[in-house]
Amino acid sequence: MSLLREVAVETFIETFSSANAAENLHKYLSQAFSPEKLLAEVRCPESEFYFAAQGDQIAGYLKINFGDAQTELSDPRALEIERIYVRQTFYGCGIGQKLLEKALQRARDRKLNYIWLGVWEKNERAIRFYQKHGFVAFDKHFFRLGDDVQTDILMRLTLA
Repeated sequence: MSLLREVAVETFIETFSSANAAENLHKYLSQAFSPEKLLAEVRCPESEFYFAAQGDQIAGYLKINFGDAQTELSDPRALEIERIYVRQTFYGCGIGQKLLEKALQRARDRKLNYIWLGVWEKNERAIRFYQKHGFVAFDKHFFRLGDDVQTDILMRLTLA
């Protein structure tokens, strides 16, 4: 559990600290990645976590949700990618691609119709990554980071 929390906090800070106030990040991290919250997520039978390794180091991680564990849609025909994060030192090594492939495989294993996710509208790197892999925007929702209300773009990939 401590390794998951370490990687989750580190990658979130690396991804979002340059564009967000420190107090909002701290408030969000203390709630979203508390040991109790992470333990509940890991124990949820409709959520799965995967680590990506590069050599003997953890390079990133993936959290996917099925059914009622999905944060927004709760569609039994869908898989939600709730988190896909890569440590910055491993950018450009194909880790994000491998994590996405794992999500695709899990969706195919369950014979689901589509994968969806939310991505912050200012995270252009992630948006380009998902667009490159065939995801298209279909809606928006609000995400609270501390006291800051932000807009996430909801994106979907229909599976063949």
